[in-house]
Amino acid sequence: MEKNQLVEKLSLQAQSFQEGFKILTKSDNFAQILTNFRHLLRANFIITDIHLLHKESFKSKWKTVISKDKIDELDFSLLEHQDQQTAVIYDNNKFNAIIVLPLTDSSYLGMFLGDKLDGSKFTDFDKITLQILLQVFSSAYESFLNQKKEKKLIFELNEKVMQLNNLIDAGIEISRFDKHDILFELALERVASLANASSALISITNIENGIPEMQITFPNKVPADKILNSSYKIEASFDFNLKNYRFVLSEKETRKGVTNFNELDELLLQAISRQVQTAIENDHLLKQSIEKERIEKELLLAATIQQRIIPKELPKIEGYELSGINIPSKEVGGDYYDCINLGEGIYSFIIADVTGKGISAALLVNTLNAALYSYLEFNLPLNELADKLNKLIFKATPPDKYITFFISVLDSKTGSLIAVNAGHNPVLLLRKDGSLNKIETGGIGLGMLDFGLPYEEEKLTFNSGDKLFLYTDGIPEAMNKEEEEYSDERMIDFFKNNAQKPSSAFIEEMVKDVRSHVNGEPQSDDITCLILKRI
Repeated sequence: MEKNQLVEKLSLQAQSFQEGFKILTKSDNFAQILTNFRHLLRANFIITDIHLLHKESFKSKWKTVISKDKIDELDFSLLEHQDQQTAVIYDNNKFNAIIVLPLTDSSYLGMFLGDKLDGSKFTDFDKITLQILLQVFSSAYESFLNQKKEKKLIFELNEKVMQLNNLIDAGIEISRFDKHDILFELALERVASLANASSALISITNIENGIPEMQITFPNKVPADKILNSSYKIEASFDFNLKNYRFVLSEKETRKGVTNFNELDELLLQAISRQVQTAIENDHLLKQSIEKERIEKELLLAATIQQRIIPKELPKIEGYELSGINIPSKEVGGDYYDCINLGEGIYSFIIADVTGKGISAALLVNTLNAALYSYLEFNLPLNELADKLNKLIFKATPPDKYITFFISVLDSKTGSLIAVNAGHNPVLLLRKDGSLNKIETGGIGLGMLDFGLPYEEEKLTFNSGDKLFLYTDGIPEAMNKEEEEYSDERMIDFFKNNAQKPSSAFIEEMVKDVRSHVNGEPQSDDITCLILKRI
């Protein structure tokens, strides 16, 4: 991959890295932060064989935290001899990468990353991405530890903080509805009194342009510059709705004159700022209650439109059985499938999965559906059709949106099958003799990149007794309470063992088996699949 392409591809993933950092820092405990990190690794490298280990110090023993299988002692030895710097071993016989990552609390994280689903080794881009993800985890873990320390301090001072909260509760309750000026003045008065501050200030600044929108001081005649330029001051701040709220206390008063504020004063100021933040957020939520009702109506309309795109009935094809299903995880989903009769015994089979869910995904599905029907009318080769769709989706979507897409055209009379897989899960072709083909030939997902990379077609023959299974990742990635996936292996085994059943019965049994695995856990992704059998 050329340097410019590598840089551009990494820039496209910058937002993904930022979102990953946010997810990690919101973890409630160490096990959760590791589980979330495993999800990030799996999503970025498309691997399921991930082992995470931890040890308390350099001389401690490694303990397995997340692993499907037991790690061999020989593999452990690869971790034991690493120094106190981050160490990465690539292209091990069993693993794509073995990592030792020193953490800020002098503990260590060990990682074994297996092969990607396509069996390939790590590319240069994968290695750079891995280094970035290790830095993201280190920063998130440090933030996680800092949050634990803060919680401990707050707990120790709980009685004093509770006293503070009681003082401001009444003011917050009456001030959270369109009375921000009163709220700010009350907050400044209370915190200045509790910390014995000579003066206090709240400054509100627009984050996008950096222009201050409001400054309130206590006492109100004290110039803001005097507070901001004081040698004895403490600050706290928060961001909300593209605005920065900055709280400043100036000059702690004592009998001997002004002095620096102490740790308790800082905690009190932070507590006041959080109370104000809560009040502002509650006010914002209240104002959005009416907007929420409007959005719900739009969601219902979007769901209605999407259900019109998903076929209620599939075409009857002489000599074939065909069944499909789409179960959205939300009101509107990002999965799509169809079977289009092109005339003279020719049929096109499509399945697609949009990144994300909700209205934006539904709109993208609509765009794909409209463009697909338009291009199919011109009888274009599938590789050209995929290239046109890729350009269209790339121009119409932000960098974090793309579509994994599979399309095939079948001559039902001869069994000739032409297919293109644009970044989608491998489509499974089970032969009458029990052998299994995976249809993966094609190219990148639609809308991911527009570098002019060509799409390739795969040509096969669909014989009597053969079965074709199209699906989205909502099936193999369905997880139970223990966060164990249904898995590709179980899905393939189910397909092999049940493909002889009538197509409609197969679909029903597949959904039942997935739901049996998740055992009542909420559906995390759309479930969509399509099966075609030649009698």
